[in-house]
Amino acid sequence: RLSRLEGHKESLILQVSVLTDQVEAQGVKISDLETSLVEHQRKLNSTEEMLQQELLHRTSLENQKLSLMGEVSYLKLKLADMEGKQGNGTERQHKAEGLLKELRILKDKVEHLENQKLQYEKKLKATKVKKKKKENNLSGSFSFGHSWLQAADPDGGQFRRGGLRATAGPRLTRTPEQSFPKCDMNIPFSQWTKEQICGWLEDYGLGQYVSLSRQWVENGQMLLSATPQDFEKEMGMKNPLHRKKLQLALRAFTTKTVEKSAELDHIWVTRWLDDIGLPQYKDQFHEARVDGRMIQYLTVNDLLTLKVTSQLHHLSIKCAIHVLHANKFNPHCLRRRPGEEKQPTPSEVVQWSNHRVMEWLRAVDLAEYAPNLRGSGVHGGLIILEPRFSSETLALLLNIPPQKTLLRRHLATAFSSLVGPQATQEKREYGNATGHIPLTTTAKVKPKKLGFTQFSHLRKRKPDDSADYICPIDTGALTVNGISRLPSAALRGLSPSLVRQAEKQEQPGIKAETNGHKQ
Repeated sequence: RLSRLEGHKESLILQVSVLTDQVEAQGVKISDLETSLVEHQRKLNSTEEMLQQELLHRTSLENQKLSLMGEVSYLKLKLADMEGKQGNGTERQHKAEGLLKELRILKDKVEHLENQKLQYEKKLKATKVKKKKKENNLSGSFSFGHSWLQAADPDGGQFRRGGLRATAGPRLTRTPEQSFPKCDMNIPFSQWTKEQICGWLEDYGLGQYVSLSRQWVENGQMLLSATPQDFEKEMGMKNPLHRKKLQLALRAFTTKTVEKSAELDHIWVTRWLDDIGLPQYKDQFHEARVDGRMIQYLTVNDLLTLKVTSQLHHLSIKCAIHVLHANKFNPHCLRRRPGEEKQPTPSEVVQWSNHRVMEWLRAVDLAEYAPNLRGSGVHGGLIILEPRFSSETLALLLNIPPQKTLLRRHLATAFSSLVGPQATQEKREYGNATGHIPLTTTAKVKPKKLGFTQFSHLRKRKPDDSADYICPIDTGALTVNGISRLPSAALRGLSPSLVRQAEKQEQPGIKAETNGHKQ
C-alpha cells in the first residue's frame, strides 16, 4: 500500500509540474492579450478623435453648403430679374416690330399717294391741253374768261404757274397719328367710312390687315354682315384668334354693350401673364393680340391654339379669370407686394400675384425654393379657388424632395394657416371624395375628339354659348372637373370690400328670418 501511495504521489507531482507549466504559458498569453488590448484601446481613442474631427469638418461643410445655397438663391433671384428685363426687351422688340409694320403701311400709303399724284399730273396736263385749245378758240373773249377762272377758283393760278400741288400738302404733313380720321363713337358703326374702319383696325392691334381691308371694305355695314370665312378670304386673316377678336368687337358694336374687359388691351394681358406666373406664353398671346375681352371669352380650344397644354396652367388661367370677374376686370386688382397685414385673410390671398406668393415663401423660411415658382402658374387665386391644389402640389412645384419630411410638414402647416380652416377642410373633403384624381404637374389637356353625330350640335350652337368658356360668365359658381360647385364667400375671389358688402347684405336677411321664427 505504501508503494502504491508513493506511485500516486509521483504521478501527482508530475501532474502538478505539468499544470504549473500550463499556468505559466497561460500567464504569458494573458500578458500578450493585455498588451494587445492596450494597443486596441489606443487605436480606439485615435479613431474617436478622428471621428470628432470629421464631425467638425462636416458641420463646417454644412455651413458652407448653407451659405452656398443662399448665394444660389440670390443668383436665382438675380436671374429672375434678368429674365424680367429680358421680357421687357422682348416687349420692346415687339414694339419695334410693330413700328416696322407701321412704317411698311406708311410706305404703302406713300406709294398710293404717289400714284394719285401721277394721275393728278396726267389730268392737269390734259386740262392744260384743253385750256390751250379753248384759248385758241376763244382768243377774242380772253379777258372775260380770265376774269371769270379767278372768280370760280382763286387758287387755280398756282397750278398754272407750277406752284404747290394739291397732293403735296397731305403727303408731307401726314403723321401716323393723323393718318386716319378719328372714329366718332356717336355715329353707328354701320355708317363708318372705309378710312375710319382702317384707323379703328390700326388702333385695335390689327393693322396688318389694313391694306387688304381698304380694297374690300366699303363701309361698316359690310364688315358687320361679313362671316369669319369672309375675314379669312378677303382680309387674309388666317389666325382664328384674330377672327375671334374682330367678331367680339363687332358683336359689342351690334349689341351696344359696354364691357369693362374691353378697356384692357393686349399689352396689359402680357403684364397679367407675368402676374399670374405664366410669362412663357407672352409671345403667343402677343402675336394673337389677346386683350381683356378675349380673356373674358377664352375657351379650352383657344388655349390649345395658344400652345397652353398643361392642365395646371389651364386651371391657373381659369382661376385668374375668375378673380378678374369678381373684381369687375379691375386692372390693378392683383397684389404684387406685401402689405401691412400680419395674417392675411383668404379674400386677400386670392388676389395675390405670383411674386407675392414668392414673398410669402421667403417669409415662412423657404426662400431657397421661392425661385422655383417662376413659370409655374401659381398665384393666390389658384391656391384658394382650386380644391385639388394642396400643400403636396405646392411641394412638387417647389421641388422639395419627398425624404425631407420635416420641411414638407412645415410647408403644410404654413399652407393651412394661409388658406384658412374652411378652405383646408374643403380641400380635405374634396381629396377624400370617391373618384378623386389628384392634381399633378405633368398632366396635359387634350383637344376633344368630335364624332360624326356631334357636328350637328356644333351647327346648332350659338357663337355666344358660354358652355365652352374656360371660366363662365357667372362668377357665383365654379366648374371643377365638370361639377359645378358654389364656393364659400371667402373663396369666391372677391375683394375684401366686396366680401364685407356681401356680409352686410346677408345679415338683414338673417335678422328677418329670426324675427319670423320668433313671431
